[in-house]
Amino acid sequence: MDPHYDAQDVARCDLCEVAIVQSYCDLCHVNLCKPCIGEHISDDYTKHTIVPFQQRRSTPIYPTCGKHPKKACEYQCKDCNVFLCTHCLASDQHNKEHKLLNLEEVFNEKKDTIKRDKEEIKQLLPAYEDIATEIENQVANLDVDYKKLTTEMSKHREELHQKIDNAMNQKETEIGDIKTKHHVILIEKLNEIKESQSLMRERLHALNEMDESNEVTPTIHYSSKNQEFSKLPPKVHVSMPKFIPKPIEKEELCSFTGKLTPLSTAMEERVFTAQKPNTSVRELLDEPEVLNTIKTRHEYLRSVTCLNEEEIWTSGLTADIKCFNTQGVLQKTIKTKSGKFFPYDIAVYSDGALVYSDPSTRTVYKVRNDQTEEIIRLKGWAHANLCVTSSGDLLVTMFSNDKTQSKVVRYSGSTVKQTIQFDDDGQPLYSGNSKTKYITENRNLDICVADFGAGAVVVVNQAGKLRFRYTGHSSSTKKEPFHPIGITTDSQSRFLTSDCKNHCIHVLDVDGHFLRYIDNCGLKCPDGLCVDNNDSLFVCEYLRGNVKKIRYSK
Repeated sequence: MDPHYDAQDVARCDLCEVAIVQSYCDLCHVNLCKPCIGEHISDDYTKHTIVPFQQRRSTPIYPTCGKHPKKACEYQCKDCNVFLCTHCLASDQHNKEHKLLNLEEVFNEKKDTIKRDKEEIKQLLPAYEDIATEIENQVANLDVDYKKLTTEMSKHREELHQKIDNAMNQKETEIGDIKTKHHVILIEKLNEIKESQSLMRERLHALNEMDESNEVTPTIHYSSKNQEFSKLPPKVHVSMPKFIPKPIEKEELCSFTGKLTPLSTAMEERVFTAQKPNTSVRELLDEPEVLNTIKTRHEYLRSVTCLNEEEIWTSGLTADIKCFNTQGVLQKTIKTKSGKFFPYDIAVYSDGALVYSDPSTRTVYKVRNDQTEEIIRLKGWAHANLCVTSSGDLLVTMFSNDKTQSKVVRYSGSTVKQTIQFDDDGQPLYSGNSKTKYITENRNLDICVADFGAGAVVVVNQAGKLRFRYTGHSSSTKKEPFHPIGITTDSQSRFLTSDCKNHCIHVLDVDGHFLRYIDNCGLKCPDGLCVDNNDSLFVCEYLRGNVKKIRYSK
């Protein structure tokens, strides 16, 4: 549970320790109730700054003037780089032609810089985590890759029989040496990245302390050092050696058994693209409203997806995938590759290509310009739901043949980039008793799964680390247990998940805290969801076969 939401006692006055705090001395850092304010300032009123408790730690603490100890410095001489009070300026002790800076303005500018640097490091850290994970996966796969290499060599060894054993053993020794070098290269790069991550976390900790501090002097002297982190570590390319067999005569055994390509290392520059902050704020409406109802005539409508505000794709328990405009006019119908089996889920790439999963063949297909191509085919696992990420990757939920395990796999084209299955304690993130696990990605690049079998929304960050689980909201009007089905996110990184049995939509904030229900739109068994660029919500009604377009934010 989030400690911010634990039960807490109210803040009490530090003097009487009984009354509820109402004010705060921003110089002494003391909680005060109204009766105790007089006692606190009785010694010297000028030494205290009393503010409302909600505005505590908002008053800058200016440095004391070295020449006038009873005065605080409010200016800085740009030429001399010294702090000055008003008495210094009124006297003739300082050159009046020097340029003066207002400390409050400089302080506020530096505070803004600190906040920006904090956000920049927060955005950089996930990139470093991804790079570290990438190299860790390379290290983990070294044994497998090199095992394939030695297997190829063993086949050639069988052809040459016993007489080439000594020569082949010599080559295996060379492989071991190359593998050691390969391992050393990767570990060195990984250690460099982890050292940078550690420095960034230390920097972020220091910035947090400075951000929370009201000390003007260290804040004024703060200088951003984020530039050293902005350039991401180069991508490591270490090419695998190859075994090239060659037919030889017996007497030339050692020289002609073949050769291994040398280990080579190349660095590829990475470019970090900071995610653009969402500057527009859209508040929730008091009463969501249905803008339109689209009758799809699907049998058991399950999925809806959209690329823009003009058209949506829908699918149900038939082989037809239908495209409608937002007025409800059918634009196009395509059939699954088999022509018989229904798609388990659908999604749309940024270029308009449709992608769907076919459970009958355990295959994911992409459809562009009426041409269908196979992009993923599975063995040992079956895929279920999917979504397209902002980077163009494909996130796919999967379950094992015995339906005891589930995982999320990220694909770039047909290449596996990431697998998410367990938390830091080695426990499964997702239930294995249900294959229904709709998935989406929000603007923070969090990966969000509506786990029907677990009765929970499970959210991990881009690196696959668990952020939170949402298991429903206590309500006297919602009688059935919470079992989320569809899930989507909007421009505010809010999560919206359908609660089919309670005929409503749960709206959560970016950290998984319940905000409200959408339960006034006559929804019946809501299933798949999607949100367009204007934050209009499209909801599948499973039994009715309708898609409702709902406006829920301003």
